[in-house]
Parts: sequence; C-alpha cells; structure tokens
Amino acid sequence: MSESETTATEKDESAPAAASGPRVITKDDVIAVLKTCYDPEIPVDIYELGLIYEVDVREGNQAFIKMTLTSPMCPVAEILPVEVQEKVRGMPGISDCELDLVWDPPWGMEMMSEAAKLELNF
Repeated sequence: MSESETTATEKDESAPAAASGPRVITKDDVIAVLKTCYDPEIPVDIYELGLIYEVDVREGNQAFIKMTLTSPMCPVAEILPVEVQEKVRGMPGISDCELDLVWDPPWGMEMMSEAAKLELNF
C-alpha cells in the first residue's frame, strides 16, 4: 500500500468518530467566555470579580447563568447582562442562554477571587 493510500485509509477510519454528534459544552467552556466580559470601570473580568453566582449547562447545550452586579445602580446594569447573554449564545454549540439577574445575596468585595483582589490591590 502506498503512503497516499495509507493516509486516505487512516482519514476514513477517523471520520466516523468526528461525526459522532454535536460537541457537548461544559461549564468550564461557558466560564471561559464569561472571563472575556468586564465591567468597564473595573479591570477584572466578571467571573473573578464574583458577579457570577451559578453556571450550568443543561440538556440540549442550553446555558443557565445566575449573576449579579456590584450594585443595582451600576452604570452598566442594562448593558452587561445583555453582553454576557450574547457572548454565551454566540458560542459554537450553545443552543440558548438563560440569564437570571439577581440581587440576593448582594455582591460584596469578599466574593472576589484572590486573583481579583491582588489585581485591585485589596
């Protein structure tokens, strides 16, 4: 068998594995996207800032996010949740994203990760 025939055969054998179905999206995949969202007034992503209370990927690759903002009067209150939802909905494989904006428990600086506290000199 020639080298080109071997390569073609190897490719054919791997084709069914690649076509086994849609990719399963994980919680970590969604978190990676959330880490690209920033409150414009704070140089830390919203996940490390502690604004994300829950992330779940449900049946059918539907994302669910429970989040808050630093305060109800936050200047980006109307913009940031929409950005989060649009970015997650834009992920390849995600079928939808439900976002629940909550105020309880209220956000506090203790909710920030250690990395965020270091970045902000706390």
